Amino acid sequence: MFTKAFRVKTNTVIKGSDRRKLRADVSTAFPSLSADDLNELVPNKEELNVVKIYAHKGDAVTLYVLHRNPMFFQLEKQLYPTVYTLWRFPDLLPAFTTWPPVVQKLTGGADLMLPGVVVSSTGLQDVNQGGICAVNIVSNRAPVAVGTAAMSSREMRTSGMKGKGVNVLHTYMDQLWAFGDKTAPPVIPVTDPSVQAEADMDGGDSGEEGTEALALKTVGQNDSGTAAVESSCRNLQDLSLREGEKEETEEVQEEQEDSRSPQEQMDSLLLQCFLHALKSKVKKSELPLLTGTFLRKHMASCCPKGKNLDIKKSSYKKLSKFLQSMQKEHNLVRVKELSKGVDSIVEVDWKNPELCSFCIPEDWEPPEECAEDRESCEEVYKPPEITPLYGVTARLEPLFQDAQKKKGAVLHSSEVRIIITDYVKRNELVHETNKSYVNINPVLCDCLLEKSEYQEVMVLKWDDLFSRTLSRMQSCHQLQFPGQSPVVRKGQVEPIDITVASRGSNKKVTIIKNLEVFGIQPAAVADTLQHLVQASSILHDVPGAKERQLVQIQGNQVHHVGKLLLEQYQIPRKYIQGLDKAPKAGKKK
Repeated sequence: MFTKAFRVKTNTVIKGSDRRKLRADVSTAFPSLSADDLNELVPNKEELNVVKIYAHKGDAVTLYVLHRNPMFFQLEKQLYPTVYTLWRFPDLLPAFTTWPPVVQKLTGGADLMLPGVVVSSTGLQDVNQGGICAVNIVSNRAPVAVGTAAMSSREMRTSGMKGKGVNVLHTYMDQLWAFGDKTAPPVIPVTDPSVQAEADMDGGDSGEEGTEALALKTVGQNDSGTAAVESSCRNLQDLSLREGEKEETEEVQEEQEDSRSPQEQMDSLLLQCFLHALKSKVKKSELPLLTGTFLRKHMASCCPKGKNLDIKKSSYKKLSKFLQSMQKEHNLVRVKELSKGVDSIVEVDWKNPELCSFCIPEDWEPPEECAEDRESCEEVYKPPEITPLYGVTARLEPLFQDAQKKKGAVLHSSEVRIIITDYVKRNELVHETNKSYVNINPVLCDCLLEKSEYQEVMVLKWDDLFSRTLSRMQSCHQLQFPGQSPVVRKGQVEPIDITVASRGSNKKVTIIKNLEVFGIQPAAVADTLQHLVQASSILHDVPGAKERQLVQIQGNQVHHVGKLLLEQYQIPRKYIQGLDKAPKAGKKK
């Protein structure tokens, strides 16, 4: 995951409440840590930073950095320790042992295969499929990689130790390790005598042929192995130093080759990516093309590996000024404001000599797979199954007491009906002459009747009895996303809210909220709508709602938003609020 450079989005000091939450999350994820251990990893007073990054494949990752070293990284709400943390607590995770040459493969992005795992005399440590685990080497217990188990330890044994063992996420010497102080692993001697014997037989041999031969030897010798520990760590440290020296040498060579100022270099990079995008990315059928889309989708994908486009670091400062220059001075494109505040490229001079003579750089590499056609690579969205539920309140607790349902218990409507029916029959409350009525006893009176009805209402129809019970229960709901465990939440389902607001000069914008409730990514909706209606869109954090964003798009786009949600995302109409705000036929949007 971190084999290539990542992009830092934000780097902020953690808040007090978030610090406490992190401590609780670490304690829950790693229960073997003592209170002192938690104080060491998440101290109360020392500066702890939260760094939000995007990995090279687009994954959003949160880092927790202490004393310049990333201690944990969070991916899809799962917390993982880094090698810096595991060097302090080497027994924090179940570990798989392998040979030193394999580490070089892991740092290159490979996963750990089971034939490369050294099994100790005590056997494999117990892990479940998807469980977090570490990887160390035969001569040193200091972990050098972190990942998730590709299968359970039981499945590994039954497979004859064949296939993939660990899906590696982070390794020693990757970009996440380089984000810290780049220290080498400490020397932590191996305690298992059988594994130590393998290390002694290894004798510091780092060749792949030697590794394959050693994998066939029988485990069971009992020497000290101190020399093997020191030799292995020295090999890893030397490899780290060579990598660092190589990077420094490349940086010096680049600086010597390019004596231009950073601003001039960025201007040149902008022009190169602009010409590259026009020549190989933009099609005539795409015009008119939003300038923001052109920059994000086309120019960015033409940026050479290891470099980043940043218009603010150029002499132009703004995309609009850069495009004006391309129009006036180079006569390459024509830019026009098709709607207020939204610029689009409406024409390209494909016969322009500067564009015709441009050659795509030889060192340019195509972007990662799925970069050009993200829609085809994303999983197909499937709406959740929503089930209304009802919680037992304090007032109704006596009615559910016989069924052993206490306050807070959550039930389906069918379960409520069964419990109420059993209660009525058990207490012989069915009316003697008319079976469609139920006699009201003191418990039903206190639970279901208003004070004004105490002396007047003596019987209730069955349907009225059930409806009164459900109306006095706590509203809850269950969301069942395909392939995921059901999630139960209190209250009614928050509908997707579509509103139309006015901004300066009576300019209208459409605002969409609560997409996350249904598992819909706001960024995906914003991007789709921007291409659909050719209007600019933007995301805003929802005040007071953590991890919630709203989508704002120019103009009254309620009709398009409704069609997208109803047809593509298949959200039931009853869960979409504001569809009536669409512009009427014949009126200007």
